Amino acid sequence: MIKILIVDDEKPICDLIDMNLSAAGYSCKAVQDGLKAIDLIDREPFDLILLDIMLPGADGYDIMDYIRPLRIPVIFITAKHEVRDRVKGLKLGAEDYLVKPFDVVELVARVEVVLRRYNKAQRFLRAGDVVVDVEGRRVTRGGRNVVLTNKEFGLLVLFMQNKNVALFRETLYEKVWEGEYFADSRTLDLHVQRLRRKMGWEDCLVAVYKVGYRLEIED
Repeated sequence: MIKILIVDDEKPICDLIDMNLSAAGYSCKAVQDGLKAIDLIDREPFDLILLDIMLPGADGYDIMDYIRPLRIPVIFITAKHEVRDRVKGLKLGAEDYLVKPFDVVELVARVEVVLRRYNKAQRFLRAGDVVVDVEGRRVTRGGRNVVLTNKEFGLLVLFMQNKNVALFRETLYEKVWEGEYFADSRTLDLHVQRLRRKMGWEDCLVAVYKVGYRLEIED
């Protein structure tokens, strides 16, 4: 299983990231202190580090200098939004730079991109009796193949990467259709209805009033 270290001095942010990445099938550990992060990196192998800059003990730039020889990919997650901060972080060797506040769906997508770059992407997603081979674009339910359209497959992956999280209609549409969402569009609803039937998720893939949809499922 892919192991991700979350380093942020705000515990609620650590918990939010942990919850969403764990739902997407990753193993996460979190620390709120820079020196503790270095100690943990010395003791355990990690496939990716999500790193804040403003930390007690040692800041994110110091940690980046320390781990650069280890070849562990890093995504900076920070409130420092100036262009010079982004440039400094990327020049230090970070793979990506995400400014707070951020959309958790975007975070999961960026994590996937970086892991693919390092050939460490999460290939299989599981929810109940549904298994998705992301690279092979193959879906099985109870061991039987399920045929999905490209849009249905995109929605399925998003829901399985964000289990038990309410996803905004705008986010779903923009991620899958890669275009601007129009409030009167029924396209998303029709695709979700078909996905429900094909996956047997009539009771699991629920509408969230004035928000969008949520996949409510236990592994």
